[in-house]
Formats: sequence, structure tokens, C-alpha cells
Amino acid sequence: MQIFRSLQEIPSHYGPSVVTIGNFDGVHRGHLAVLSDVNARARSLNARSVAVTFDPHPVRVLHPESGLRMITQPAQKLDLLARTGIEAALVLPFTQALSRLTAREFAREVLRDALGAVEVEEGENFRFGADARADVNELAALGAEFGFTARVHRPTLWRGQVVSSSAVRSAIAQGDLRAARQMLGRTFEIISSPAPGRGYGSVYTVPTINLAPYPELLPANGVYATCLKLQEERFPAVTNIGNRPTFGPDSFAVETHILNFHPLMLDETTELRLEFLDWIRAEKKWPSPDALKAQIVRDIARARHYFDLVAAICSPAGQQLAEMEQHKASPPR
Repeated sequence: MQIFRSLQEIPSHYGPSVVTIGNFDGVHRGHLAVLSDVNARARSLNARSVAVTFDPHPVRVLHPESGLRMITQPAQKLDLLARTGIEAALVLPFTQALSRLTAREFAREVLRDALGAVEVEEGENFRFGADARADVNELAALGAEFGFTARVHRPTLWRGQVVSSSAVRSAIAQGDLRAARQMLGRTFEIISSPAPGRGYGSVYTVPTINLAPYPELLPANGVYATCLKLQEERFPAVTNIGNRPTFGPDSFAVETHILNFHPLMLDETTELRLEFLDWIRAEKKWPSPDALKAQIVRDIARARHYFDLVAAICSPAGQQLAEMEQHKASPPR
């Protein structure tokens, strides 16, 4: 997938292209349905398929007080977009100046002049231009003026609920990983590294790893069955997210205990991919460290039982199955 980070990087006479515009946070099933159609339409029209997105998320520029946390980090989002088969991504730096572009200016400068769009695919709730004043009806009118067709998609539903980034965020924030997995079409995953200052050496011999502070969306505080991927290996694990109240305040951590552990080559730059599979229990303050240790033993036993029931989920075969699910051409609407 080609990645353009400004209009100036796009070659002249780039089109024709079939385009979709969005934030694509999470690259969930709703996004996948539209992206699949964009690819199909591009093939039928002998055009390029292009996703236009923004960095940072517009809410972080226009409403920084919201404290919005992302489902996916920028590089992770681009990787997920690439997996859909989309040919190019235009990542526009979202600034106050960009936010003031009218819908007409955006359609002319980005869609017609830069991308040579012949078709634009959007969900029925799509809005764009200054103050998000324009909707899909105005998109269609501008398309008639600037030479592209607007195609509108109905929302993807799960259990009667519209699949959206907001709905996925809400499920994750509540620790409802099964709902998040259904809406995403894959397990929720964060990408991090070992916490600094923990004395990690070249060979790591302790089965518990603290993750570096993570600035984006995490599940609700509690204990989870997880899968940790590092150095091309996948380990079933138990992860605690929270303030570790047994040890006092100001001790928030994401701490992962690896099951079936063996010594690893590890340092503070090692990439850790942590998949959240299922909720085990809520965070709780224990009367003593010994009581906490006893509970950890029970948590591990429960996690092992979970992995016995779904033995393939944290195996290479399980990863292949997850990738097959991610690549399904058209998720159910």
C-alpha cells in the first residue's frame, strides 16, 4: 500500500481513483464493508482504490478536552488498512486550517485535483467540510460538479447496534472484549514495549512483564486472559490492568504473566503485541500481598482453563484463522 502524507506527495495525474474518507479508528467491520466495496469498484472501473484519513484524529484538534483515546495507533491503523488490499492511503495532517476547508474546497482540492476521484464511497452518516456542515447529499451534488459519483452505504449492524468506532471504544472501555471482537472482526490488540527501568537484560528469565505506559485505549481495570506475541512467538498469558491497590496509590500498570514461559531475549525496545481475549475478574484491593498471591494463582488456573477450551486461539494456527477472518471480503451487514 502506498502512503501519502500530504497532497504534494501524490503524483500528478494520479487518478482515476475510487475513494473513501474517514478516521478508520479500529478498522472495524463497518469500515471493512466499505473498503471491500471500494476495492471491488476500483477493479471494475480500472481505477486505484484510496482511503483518505487524518492524523491526529480531528477530535483531538477541535476538542482536546475530550481526552479521546484511540483503538489503534497510527502505524497500526495503516497496517490494518494495508491488509484490506486498499492500494493507497492519504494521511492528511489534521490542522485548524484543514478544519476550515469548506466541503466544496475539499471536494475540489483533494478529491478532484489530487486524487482524480471518479467515485466516492461513504456511510450514510458521513459529514465533511468546515464544522461538518456537508452530508452525503451535498457530496453527491459536488460529485456531479467535479466529476465523481457518490455511493452511500448502509451501516453494518451487530445485534441490532450500528458498528462504529464509538461503539467499539465503549465495549473495550467496559471490558466487554467479546463484543469488541465481534465488531472489530478480530481480537483487540495493543502494541507496546517493556516498561523502562525494570532491569531487563539480554536474557529475560522472569515470566512477568510490565508494559511501558500506554497512551491509548485500554480495557477497564481488571484481569484478562491475553495472548502476548514477541519475537515471532505467541504465549498465552494473564494480564492485570489497574492501580494495584494492594500496594497503595499511584501504581497503575499493565502487567502480563506469561504462561508456558521460557527465557527470552528481551530489552526495552522489544515490540510487544498484547491481544485481549476474555475478562477474568474485576480489580480488587486485597488485605495483604499473600492474599493477592493466592488470588493470582486462582487467576492463572482460570486462564489455563480458558486456554484449554480454546486451545488454538493463541497458537500459530489461531493466528492464521484470525488473519483469514480479517481478510474476508464482505462482512455481514
